Amino acid sequence: MSEAEDDGGSLYVLTAVLVTPTQFPAVLGDDYPQACALLGVEPVADGYGLVLGQDEEGARWTVVVDDVALVATAIASWDCGMEYDLSPDERTIVVSLAGWPLELTVSASGLPEPHDPEQGADGTGRVPLAPPSAEVWGPVQRRLGADQIARDWADWRERVATDGGAAAVAHPGLARALAEAAGYAEQAPPPGRVRSSFAEEGARTLRADGPGWSLVARTGEAAFVLLDEEPGEVLAVPADGHPDHPELPKLPDLLAALTRIAVRPA
Repeated sequence: MSEAEDDGGSLYVLTAVLVTPTQFPAVLGDDYPQACALLGVEPVADGYGLVLGQDEEGARWTVVVDDVALVATAIASWDCGMEYDLSPDERTIVVSLAGWPLELTVSASGLPEPHDPEQGADGTGRVPLAPPSAEVWGPVQRRLGADQIARDWADWRERVATDGGAAAVAHPGLARALAEAAGYAEQAPPPGRVRSSFAEEGARTLRADGPGWSLVARTGEAAFVLLDEEPGEVLAVPADGHPDHPELPKLPDLLAALTRIAVRPA
């Protein structure tokens, strides 16, 4: 934990995340501009860092800073088990927002329990940021589900191949998602709508999102789709194309096209 200063006093830093065209928390949106819109900031090319912490009264705050390199260095250090004092310069602060957009299980010692400040305390008049509910299914939960599949790829690949592959083909939402994903190769989507990250043995993990759907895939292997209208269901993408829609590309061709247009971390 480190301590930073802003116009409102001390902030006891608990964690930080990046919001850039190549990576951003799934709770914030289907793409980078959506994520920025939720935070009330402009989708600048370099992105932002989000610093999550508590003030001296224990209230939750999310501080948006434009010093991406500083936040990235802190995250990398923490991931390696090293201490890093993340104290952004006041001049790098873009906006301070009440609440946290992510669920945190940690809190600052010696302070009151984490709680949201009163609405309007950040000067925006908006409701404090809050993590998504686990009791409902919607776009946020759909995107988080795709994140989980990407993290536990081997388990989900085996589970879906066994339980859900055949039934998925007949779902009209699957054809719609595949058509829209294929369309991204013809007309570039907003930044961050298609992302690529490193996976084992030289493969890439692909994420594509669209209105009501998320696709997660491993190049050279398989792909799965989650839909807003199917709570908790994971649909396997047929490798040889959709039998009822021959105009759609086969899976290897679709993944190759998405790989070409995907943004990826530097």
